[in-house]
Amino acid sequence: MSNKNHHSSDQKDELARGLKSRHVTMIALGGAIGAGIFQGSSSSIELAGPGVIISYLLAGIILYFVMQAMAEMAVQQPKAKTLRDLIETILGPFAGFFAGWIYFISWMLVMAAEMAAAAGFLKYWFPDVPMWLLSLGVSILITVINLFAVGIFGETEYWLAALKITVLTLFIILGGVLIFTGIGGGSAAGFSNLTEHGGFLPFGISGIAASMLVVMFSFGGTEMIGMTLGETENPEKVIPRAARSVIVRILIFYVLPILIIVSLMPWNMVGAESPFVSVFDRIGIPYVGGFMNFVLLTAVISAANTGMYAASRLLYTQALSGNAPSFFSKLSAKKVPVRALLASTSFLYIGVIIAVFAEEKTFGYLMVVPGYAILSIWILLTVAHLKSRKKGEELRGFYVKSYPYSSWFSLVALLAILAGILITSPPAGTIIAFGVAVLLVILYAGGAKK
Repeated sequence: MSNKNHHSSDQKDELARGLKSRHVTMIALGGAIGAGIFQGSSSSIELAGPGVIISYLLAGIILYFVMQAMAEMAVQQPKAKTLRDLIETILGPFAGFFAGWIYFISWMLVMAAEMAAAAGFLKYWFPDVPMWLLSLGVSILITVINLFAVGIFGETEYWLAALKITVLTLFIILGGVLIFTGIGGGSAAGFSNLTEHGGFLPFGISGIAASMLVVMFSFGGTEMIGMTLGETENPEKVIPRAARSVIVRILIFYVLPILIIVSLMPWNMVGAESPFVSVFDRIGIPYVGGFMNFVLLTAVISAANTGMYAASRLLYTQALSGNAPSFFSKLSAKKVPVRALLASTSFLYIGVIIAVFAEEKTFGYLMVVPGYAILSIWILLTVAHLKSRKKGEELRGFYVKSYPYSSWFSLVALLAILAGILITSPPAGTIIAFGVAVLLVILYAGGAKK
């Protein structure tokens, strides 16, 4: 693919470095701690029983190694603007082209799903308002937030993520009280539910393997740290720190809540309702349905907000490298890639229409694509890290001390999980994902010949 449209790195063409360390950490958490933990945790528990705790720990270790690898590459490549730049520099133009577009497409689909979910949660309070109008309102809100300077986006995401973390902290404290002491004269729940009802691993190792697919998807979004490289103050210090702190927080805010849920409730009693609603209900918090509906609404808005940021920056960097029309590389006076942002927004509204009017199965098939995309990005980051070091090269600043073992472990584990998705995903969804990949290869080949 030609780089003839590559822009000079004059200061006027650069993104503004308006994101602080606390913004970057919360952006990554905002992408990862979403409806997946509040609503989707019931799916992983049903697949593995109490043993799902092992799934979250294993996924956390894989994620930690991938994030460390990405942080090292970011420090060694100070001119990189997004994670696709890290991949392209080491693995070549096609890898950068593929990573950029597959990640862009996946965020488009995720945002459409989040808009449909947001409309569903708003229906709780506005039952007579049409779904499309509710989706439209949220879409406009997200567009406006992203059109301002990047610091406004960072601040918005910071507080949305802070709300989710506050709810999880409250849940951990109250859940811990129930487990160890009980509430209102009731006896302590203890940990008997972990071994009763079929044991700790009711479905054996195969249950752990099946749940890994769901768990890995729920961790997707953490790699958003790599999307902030061009807009972060002192990225060589902030990115490694954010990579380390994010994994600790994710383990705390995923593993501990799941441990509390499977301790307080028999795993086979976890149903379609959010386990958090069930537990808060048991504690006796009033209006728990409305409260959790509000939390879920902010969670999906936060995830869609993060997605809009990722999609617009990807389109912008694709334009800079000649993989998209140079029209999308224009920055506003506030150093926001406004054309790339508005183009991403237009896809969002198309996605809203698909999400609201398409049959549930059709949209479910489309949502398989983000699963493959996230794994593809993590695999490419791991392979890039394995190839990044040259013999005798002096590494500056932060570097991974467990290289290459941690990256090899991650690569093998991710390939095994990918094989599991191929076996268990709906065939129609896999065919769509494969079709998208083939189309990208054809587009790249066509562009390279010009």
